[in-house]
Amino acid sequence: MLDRKGFDLWADEYDKAVGLSDEENSYPFAGYKEVLGGIFRTIMEKENPIVLDLGFGTGTLTTKLYEHGCTVYGQDFSERMVELASEKMPGAQLYLGDLTDGLAEPLRHQSYDFIVATYSLHHLTDEQKVKLLTDLLGRLNENGRILIGDVAFETRAKLDQCRQEAGDDWDDEEIYIVAEELRKAFPDLTFTQVSFCAGILTLA
Repeated sequence: MLDRKGFDLWADEYDKAVGLSDEENSYPFAGYKEVLGGIFRTIMEKENPIVLDLGFGTGTLTTKLYEHGCTVYGQDFSERMVELASEKMPGAQLYLGDLTDGLAEPLRHQSYDFIVATYSLHHLTDEQKVKLLTDLLGRLNENGRILIGDVAFETRAKLDQCRQEAGDDWDDEEIYIVAEELRKAFPDLTFTQVSFCAGILTLA
């Protein structure tokens, strides 16, 4: 698993590496563009939404939202990622912070129409995910939603199948979401499988 310094070093090449994996339909980023596109379309159904993006990386999704009139807040644990995204979105309110510590202080005093996490929650343990999501649910505006796009599976069996097929490419340090297990904490969670290794989870 990459630490903060590792992500800083990888930041400039991140989009290229992700795009290659997506185009080859290979683990871990198969379906990446479709995942981001699905989340983007959902958010755009609301007029002038307030969006919090957790782990926004270089701002691939967030920049599109910003360009389409969304009020954008964000948090990422890589200083370089924050710098790159800030250049693309000078009017966004972006903060440095590790999700294992929860939201950065300024973000705790705002409520949101959508809270987005794409390819970022797999760095948290299952317990940390539940704690964070519980907190985030209390920060949604009326009819607000949490949208999670990530390497994720409906069942543990599907995850195990992907692990077997990925072989040596599988990252044992990542903790991917299994929807049926996360529903123990959040019974209303819905999951849409986008590729063999990715999907969109929705909480409201």
